[in-house]
Amino acid sequence: MSHPNPHIDKVSILGQETICLGFHIFDYLLRDTLSNFKASTYVVVTDIHLQHLYLDRFTQAFHKISQEIFPSSAPRLLTYVIPPGEESKSRAVKAEIEDYFLAQGCTRDTLVFAMGGGVIGDLVGFVAATFMRGIPFVQIPTTLLAMVDSSIGGKTAIDTPLAKNPIGAFWQPKRIFIDLSVLETLPEREFVNGMAEVIKTAAIWNESDFVLLENGAEAIRDAVLKPVRNVEFQGATLETRTTAQQLLLQVVMASVAVKSYVVTHDEREAGMRGLLNFGHSIGHAIEGLVTPKMLHGECVAVGMIKEAEIARYCGYLSQVAVGRLTRCIQAYGLPVTMEDKLVKTHIGNQYCSVDELMQVLRVDKKNMGSQKRIVMLSGIGKTLEQKPSNISDGIIRKVLAASTVVHPRPVNVGPVTLSPPGSKSISNRALVLAALGKGTCRLTGLLHSDDTQVMLTALTKLGAATFEWENNGDTLVVHGNGGNMHIPDSELYLGNAGTAARFLTTVSVLVPPSDVAGQKTILTGNARMKQRPIAPLIDALTANGSELKYLESKGCLPLEVTPFSYGLAGGEIQLAASISSQYVSSILLCAPYATKEPVTLVLTGGQVISQPYIDMTIAMMKSFGVAVEALPNNTYRIPQGAYTNPAEYLVEADASSATYPLAIAAITGTTCTVPNIGSASLQGDAGFAVNVLRPMGCTVVQTETSTTVTGPPIGTLKPLAHIDMETMTDAFLTASVLAAVTQPATPGGENVTKISGIANQRVKECNRIAAMMHELGKFGVTTSEFDDGIIVHGHDIASLTPPKDGVKCYDDHRVAMSFSVLANVVPGGTIIREKKCVEKTWPTWWDDLEGKLGGRASDIDLGPPSEHHDYEVQSSSSSSKKGVSAKSDATVVVIGMRGAGKTSMGQFAAKVLRRPFEDVDHYFEKTLSTTIPEFIKEHGWPAFREQEAKMLIELLEKHPTGYVISCGGGIVETASSRETFRKYTAEGGVVLHLVRSISEIEAYLNKDTTRPMYGESMRDVWARREGWYRECCNYEFVVAGQQLKGIEAEDAKEWALVELNFERFLKVITKSGAKGQKRASRAQIAAKPTFFLSLTFPDVSPALPHLSKLALGADAIELRVDLLKVPDVDVSFRDHVAQQVSLLRRHSDLPIIFTVRSVSQGGQWPDNDTQGMVSLLKDGLEWGVEYLDVEIGLPRNEIDGVLARRGNTLIVASWHDCQGKVAWSSEEMEGQYRLAKSISPDVIKLIGTAKSMKDNFECSEFATNHTAKAGDLPLIAMNMGAQGQLSRVLNNYLTPVTHKLLPVKAAPGQLSARDILTARHIVGLLPMKQFYLFGTPISQSLSPLMHNTSFQSLGLPYNYGLHETASVDESVVERMRAANFGGASVTIPHKLEIMEKLDEITEEAKAIGAVNTVVPVVDESSGKTILVGDNTDWLGILYQIKRHQSSKQTVQRGLVIGAGGTSRAALYALHRLGVQEISIFNRTLIKAQAVADSFRELFEVKVLSSSELLKAGGSQREFDVVVSTVPGTIDSASMFDESIFGTKRKGVAVELAYTPRFTRFLKLASQAGWATVEGGQVLIEQGGWQARKWVGREWDLESVQAQVDLAQAGRQ
Repeated sequence: MSHPNPHIDKVSILGQETICLGFHIFDYLLRDTLSNFKASTYVVVTDIHLQHLYLDRFTQAFHKISQEIFPSSAPRLLTYVIPPGEESKSRAVKAEIEDYFLAQGCTRDTLVFAMGGGVIGDLVGFVAATFMRGIPFVQIPTTLLAMVDSSIGGKTAIDTPLAKNPIGAFWQPKRIFIDLSVLETLPEREFVNGMAEVIKTAAIWNESDFVLLENGAEAIRDAVLKPVRNVEFQGATLETRTTAQQLLLQVVMASVAVKSYVVTHDEREAGMRGLLNFGHSIGHAIEGLVTPKMLHGECVAVGMIKEAEIARYCGYLSQVAVGRLTRCIQAYGLPVTMEDKLVKTHIGNQYCSVDELMQVLRVDKKNMGSQKRIVMLSGIGKTLEQKPSNISDGIIRKVLAASTVVHPRPVNVGPVTLSPPGSKSISNRALVLAALGKGTCRLTGLLHSDDTQVMLTALTKLGAATFEWENNGDTLVVHGNGGNMHIPDSELYLGNAGTAARFLTTVSVLVPPSDVAGQKTILTGNARMKQRPIAPLIDALTANGSELKYLESKGCLPLEVTPFSYGLAGGEIQLAASISSQYVSSILLCAPYATKEPVTLVLTGGQVISQPYIDMTIAMMKSFGVAVEALPNNTYRIPQGAYTNPAEYLVEADASSATYPLAIAAITGTTCTVPNIGSASLQGDAGFAVNVLRPMGCTVVQTETSTTVTGPPIGTLKPLAHIDMETMTDAFLTASVLAAVTQPATPGGENVTKISGIANQRVKECNRIAAMMHELGKFGVTTSEFDDGIIVHGHDIASLTPPKDGVKCYDDHRVAMSFSVLANVVPGGTIIREKKCVEKTWPTWWDDLEGKLGGRASDIDLGPPSEHHDYEVQSSSSSSKKGVSAKSDATVVVIGMRGAGKTSMGQFAAKVLRRPFEDVDHYFEKTLSTTIPEFIKEHGWPAFREQEAKMLIELLEKHPTGYVISCGGGIVETASSRETFRKYTAEGGVVLHLVRSISEIEAYLNKDTTRPMYGESMRDVWARREGWYRECCNYEFVVAGQQLKGIEAEDAKEWALVELNFERFLKVITKSGAKGQKRASRAQIAAKPTFFLSLTFPDVSPALPHLSKLALGADAIELRVDLLKVPDVDVSFRDHVAQQVSLLRRHSDLPIIFTVRSVSQGGQWPDNDTQGMVSLLKDGLEWGVEYLDVEIGLPRNEIDGVLARRGNTLIVASWHDCQGKVAWSSEEMEGQYRLAKSISPDVIKLIGTAKSMKDNFECSEFATNHTAKAGDLPLIAMNMGAQGQLSRVLNNYLTPVTHKLLPVKAAPGQLSARDILTARHIVGLLPMKQFYLFGTPISQSLSPLMHNTSFQSLGLPYNYGLHETASVDESVVERMRAANFGGASVTIPHKLEIMEKLDEITEEAKAIGAVNTVVPVVDESSGKTILVGDNTDWLGILYQIKRHQSSKQTVQRGLVIGAGGTSRAALYALHRLGVQEISIFNRTLIKAQAVADSFRELFEVKVLSSSELLKAGGSQREFDVVVSTVPGTIDSASMFDESIFGTKRKGVAVELAYTPRFTRFLKLASQAGWATVEGGQVLIEQGGWQARKWVGREWDLESVQAQVDLAQAGRQ
């Protein structure tokens, strides 16, 4: 098809039709330019990206058309390509282009095409303005931003290092050709970036254009991102232009026309042109801080909202307009806040402080001196002035600040009248009803907030309705589609809008399948939304035939909804309604659209929560033409049909929100009237004034439509002995802050308010009960909680102190507004953090608090809202746990969810600790001679819980020490049991909370059909109990394993690893891991220096497969908690840290050093979040870490609170001089040492910063002086920085080290362990040592290969060689007594003979009667070297059995085959393993008997004959472990057959011969299904134990294994 003649639209600027718009207009633009602007030379300047897209096409078209126009003398075309990006907009690149022009002989008879985005247009325009004092140029903008903004108006410029666009000129292009088809080649982000300018011009100029943008977002995006290409050159002519293309052209041309008009009337930006900077003042300030990570349009989008909020604060703009602007911007995928998910994707945790933004604003070119000038909207399409307006710094700061300070309200405030925004509950219901209904409905009074925006956006994406605004946005016109919908093109992102999530889940079920196979509806939300329960609704819909799938965590969003042609089937639907009434309303709203039969909704699960909200839904359904029939027993029948939309529907004001202004009147003793909430309201919260405020002493006048409250004198509110707020649960937060300042009605009377009926508030935007307790506690208010409520103690107002770090709102609007009520009377100013969260229901709350309620507030910038501030609030304030270390012999009580493994892990703990085990449930049944189900059936759940609590007390009184007790999962449901646990831990008892992933628990319980299921989902149970578990425990163990697969062998191995993890944890929290344990013998070298690996991963999970390599040479692993980042999954920061601890413990035997390093001490934890740090340190103790790093700069009372619970954890007292201000020789450093020592730590860590080499020697001298005496504490003393590396080499104790596989070093100057050992050798601190293998024949031994491989990996200057002799002669002794002797392995025939040449023999070697390892140990008292003989053969056998045996397997019977020297080590290993019946078999019975007799004093060994061996294998007394010690090369067929492995038990077979690799013994064992251990594995294991004894370090198992495998493969 030939190129059609395109339809061109033109826009006039400065009196000429310079701007041409259309689709596919390249040929047109060239023909127009060549015809109207003749030149000898044309130059096209573009960038590398566009070169590949357009330059060839442009060049070919140019030559073709120029030949047509100038057949005899066609002009020449030059091309110049520059790198893309803002960096090219510079003096240097401008000069390069000009030099190119001059080199090519360009004169004033030259025209330049600027083909590209804003960078190209600005740069090339400036070149054109100055080259030869000005040459013509043509703009060909290729980005939307350039089309509607930078290409129009003649502003050209370049950047300098100091500023953006400071040097330039006004130089108008001859033409601006806007080819909208090129937008199809843009990345989505670039297109959306330009839409910010389009929205801006409509917002300041023309509401009609804005309405097009509001209503046409999907079509406009589709025109570019999903273009229709039915014909070539689609859209070039009007006949081929799609509706979406025409709409795109219309909005772009409108934007172009606005800018053209403004430029025409104010070309040089003297006044009106400043209007085009709406959003740019603050947008440019943001851009100045985050460029290039955020794009210009993204910054302007945020700037528009901030500047609109300024206009709203000043009273120029309504919230309706702000809401419309917000929705429109979001509809195109642009951000509206700096906390937006899109912003965080690009800038991460970068924070733009108010001071930084104000600093950039200070040099804004619109300013008049120091006066800031910002464009003020007065409505959509209107501005306050035809120029930017003067705005004070104070107002700008107030809007920019993320937090606010609320000051005590003035006492002289008169009566006020205030109308709250529309009800969120009614708004969301009305939107769903009108969208599903037939016809048009005008909604007035609608809440303009985040939640309703989410609902509107989702309904639009579903095609449920179309929306438009009237009356300047006061009326929303809904054109309902009668239930006809389609699957959305993208996921429905619902933020933290719980109502929308619940309602839209069932709405999505109504959506029919699309023409695209496999297309489904996805509903998702933010991190908190992914924690909020939705399982009862999903269960009900699934049971009705719908298909809904959890995509991440079971019971929560995100969800995938599979469409079916029948949608919602109908019939009887059973729904558990004890958690949220929103589940009920969701089904009710959609029930009329059931396709097969009418819905009968039966509510189950006990008491129905929030009945008034269900009644509200039913009443509203009736207003839309559907009458619900209420039947007995919480049953509802809903007829089939469609809603008929009323012409108009008025949304009531929000009764929950009305409680805040009324409460301010109550707490300040003033009067407030809410004119649009009264007794006739549909909302239960409308009764707050009458049922709560009046009994507290307020005067309340309520009509059907209004409520007036007058408070008593300040400080005289009365407590409520008990108030059931089940009908107004959201208002309990308001009541709680009032209850905090009550006074008893009579002197000495009770001053306590008990609020019940609010259990559902634990699963709202946050756990609101826990949040209120935690935040009230910061003021000094005493609180507690019970099953479904909170207890608040009243206090004198004067005694309350506002928290220094402010009130944390948990992104919950009701928390923020409630505490702003309390702040009106608390002395001083109360900081409210996260102030924008109120936009969920009352976006203008802070404006109204000052402007209408007479309150006072000021701005405050607290710095970045660190992710660590998401550190969750616990159900009971952590400060309520008394700081008492647990007694090491105290009975261990295990609590946790059902299915977490309490019984199995409790029994394992009893086995490890060698204590009796008791189960509360079993004790219950044994004591009362009944089963628990029978008891519950006869007496009910409350009676069971009461009796269970008594049983717990009985058991703890009977067994306060030396036991392990496992409890039922629900024991924490009872307040008395929780109090028992609290008292027990306060007295030094151990209550261990066993935590397992809720997903794993669900999977486990679903497999176990013998257990009765809860009447509610496991997630709902966990949401209720989680805080109680943590309140009751003083230790917590996280079961961190891989998901169990249901394969017995694999699951057994997995659980064995969990048990090893648990065993280590138990050793820390009980006396079996107590400090100061001594080694059993002297045959162990203490490594010097020692190291710990500083992990710097944001999540250790990916590093776990490489952990052994990373930690090679280290003696401990440091978990840097401050560097951790929560992955984008359903997990809190605390739970993430707990998981990290457990994963490290599971994958490494090394001790964990738990560190939370603050910013001022060289870390990343915010200095102002002391409480968060202290809470984590206490958690570290609960998780049983071996070392805890405590910064001595913390408040002493906080340090004392942590150390009071230290238990067996070793404390590292640390201090870092990051600035290098304190010299090691100074008194100040001595003062830091004394301060560190004063907290009674186990280790002191002092870190300086080296500025010269001298600092390292002073550091070393300081360390020497403070570790010289016997009682001195271990000291880590080093310098940071490159010049401080020598101090790391000289430090002897726990030097922090890095590794090349880590993402970054934890501190400047850090070295690897290998680097340090190498350096120590060079400076003479680590001399070379020689190791040997003694024996004969030994030429084929693998020992030199193994040990030298490990020495090299570790960086040790050691060598292992062979010394072959027929006997232990003088040459052997000479080598052992040499000064450089490091140690020796001993093999046959010297294992006995060498013993007489040694100074000491270990008990193990004596028992075995052989030495295979010689360790030279320096005696501390005499300084002499003592040669100690040891045996590691048995260790190699023992630990290989442990690694291969099933966790469920009890090793009762073991067999050793053979009676040679190694058989003795094998028998001893079985003895130490705890094998109860040990047997030996050898063809020569006499030899076997001699070996057995040698152990007679230690343990009994049974000697088996051949016949007895055959009988044992086939009897009930089969073996659990068999060790073969006979050479692999002999014929063993006559000794044993497969019968020794039996048929019933699956044990472990250990081969001690390693040639050949797979012996007959191993083959038979493998065929029998036994776990097998090769001889080479035992060899490597015992070699590893030798290395550990010689050098005090784990060896490089991975490298050793690889070298041994290669060697064995070569031999075979």
